[in-house]
Amino acid sequence: MKRLLATALGLGMATGAQAADDVTLQLQWVTQAQFAGYYVALDKGFYGEEDLNVTIKPGGPDIAPPQVLAGGGADVMLNWMPSALAAREKGLPVVNIAQPFKSSGLMLTCWKDTGITSPEDFRGKTIGVWFFGNEYPFLSWMSQLGIPTDGSDGGVTVLKQGFNVDPLLQRQADCISTMTYNEYWQVIDAGVTPEELITFKYEEQGVATLEDGIWALEENLADPAFVDKMTRFVRASMKGWKYAEENPDEAAEIVLDNDATGAQTEQHQKRMMGEIAKLTAGSNGTLDVADYERTVATLLGGGSDPVITKEPEGAWTSIITDAALN
Repeated sequence: MKRLLATALGLGMATGAQAADDVTLQLQWVTQAQFAGYYVALDKGFYGEEDLNVTIKPGGPDIAPPQVLAGGGADVMLNWMPSALAAREKGLPVVNIAQPFKSSGLMLTCWKDTGITSPEDFRGKTIGVWFFGNEYPFLSWMSQLGIPTDGSDGGVTVLKQGFNVDPLLQRQADCISTMTYNEYWQVIDAGVTPEELITFKYEEQGVATLEDGIWALEENLADPAFVDKMTRFVRASMKGWKYAEENPDEAAEIVLDNDATGAQTEQHQKRMMGEIAKLTAGSNGTLDVADYERTVATLLGGGSDPVITKEPEGAWTSIITDAALN
């Protein structure tokens, strides 16, 4: 009897230890304040409160989140909507289940002494552009302006930009892609003054597309257990985001604690968190249909070479956020 009781207790302890549901999140990029909400939710125990055991996988220059998701390397990914919708049209059935970012931080940063004063002045210039799915907003914008991106007369020469600001600093490019919360400040920290630059925010040019949405595979959303797990994940994640907005310095410190590379600095992460809070402000995680439709219209409006060729069907669902947040 004692042996049976001990065995039963052992099984009970094992069951309790394994009770939390595992969730693996693939980030869009390396550990930084861009993803503070998730690290805060992990650090503050918000995921634990939802009975979740969350693993956060950093991204990098050679990591494409849709490929990781398709290969089963993650349950859920963060991705810009242009990249995700392009992947969906190509056959990967990804679905937006939540949208923590309300605004876009994408912009082009150019040397003012190149004579660029408006987007029309991009013609004949060299522009640094990120790839791995990040190129779609730029290509769509140029297509709408009727500016070729093949380096031909009257067009722009696209420089495949690494994830640094060297092409601008070394004068290899007249403009480069930057985020309001990251690369722009790297240029400033390199000794360039704001007066030497001119910036073009996609948001202000009317071509902003949604960034950093939470995406899952459509087939998994047919499983009620997965839907329940994602409902808890989104609820805890948004709790993390709102905490980060209200406590930006603490959130930045949590990010630094989770940066295994040690490459980030306190000054940069705190500044980044302050800028990121501007982009998540106004969102409770629910996808705004008007924002979605604006993004789709931008991607469809690419002339002869649009990012997507037809209106997506089933590319988003509110079932998760309806249950988690409302």
